[in-house]
Amino acid sequence: MRFAYHDMSCDQFEQLIICLCQRILGAGVQGFTKGRDGGRDAKFMGTAELYPSKASPWVGITIVQAKHTNGYNSSFSDKEFFSEKSRNTILSREIPSIQRLRREQQLDHYMLFSNRRLTAGTEETICKHISDTCNIPLPSVRLCGVEQIEMWLTTYPRVAEDAKLDPIDSPLIVRSDDIAEIVEAFARNKNVLKEVLLSPPTERTTYEEKNTINRMTPEYAKAMRQRYLPETSQIQNFLSAPENLSLLSRYNVAAEEFNFKIISKRKYYQSFDEIIEYLIDLLSKRDATLRQSSHKPLMRAMLFYMYWNCDIGEKK
Repeated sequence: MRFAYHDMSCDQFEQLIICLCQRILGAGVQGFTKGRDGGRDAKFMGTAELYPSKASPWVGITIVQAKHTNGYNSSFSDKEFFSEKSRNTILSREIPSIQRLRREQQLDHYMLFSNRRLTAGTEETICKHISDTCNIPLPSVRLCGVEQIEMWLTTYPRVAEDAKLDPIDSPLIVRSDDIAEIVEAFARNKNVLKEVLLSPPTERTTYEEKNTINRMTPEYAKAMRQRYLPETSQIQNFLSAPENLSLLSRYNVAAEEFNFKIISKRKYYQSFDEIIEYLIDLLSKRDATLRQSSHKPLMRAMLFYMYWNCDIGEKK
């Protein structure tokens, strides 16, 4: 795979797709600025240069949408993206805008790009759903998953250069697999661990000083301490156990990555509360283990431990 698409920002992915469409549809592809886009990220009017083929190109108005996800191994078949039984999916929320554009004769062809895996069966189901609900001829509806994006980027390698992908502009993205394994293992052993509340981790910087340095609000700091301080001793005992040496190594790797990523993106966040909540949301989206309702409090406890133990965040 040429790029870690899940580590891109939505803006970066959208710009990549616009540049790609300028190659396969034509230079006249017009991107739209952020905001209420009315169901379109880009628009092309005229005869496509290369799509679906030179011999039989699309003619008319082509609307392009780019739907980015930070999740690992995501698929078009994920229930959060598409379900015929639910009206609260990513696709179902777009259907009214597509229908409106079609009614207003502002859409002849529709392309939906996403950095998700796409199987033939899923493509047929979703394309038929869009065709039926939006009154678009089936041959004029196209889904493009990560496999197709990869193929086109291999054929047109300059597209990535045109998109000016800059890692400096990427969002605060961290890996979820290390923390997921630790949380899962801790959850399995939590009931047999003894609480040693009198010996929490040594504070290299006092909690109050650390909160001031990192701009964590007093209300958030108090709530986190009241709820998760008892967990810190259990986490410390668990990670320090000889049989958990490999998990301690993974914890250190995760904490170091989190801390360096937080430092590099710190200026984008007003308070450390926002950073913690952003990481919790991101990790939940990226890993099925961490999405489990029983594991989410443990994930929050693990992040609190990292902060309390001065593994993330600034200190003296």
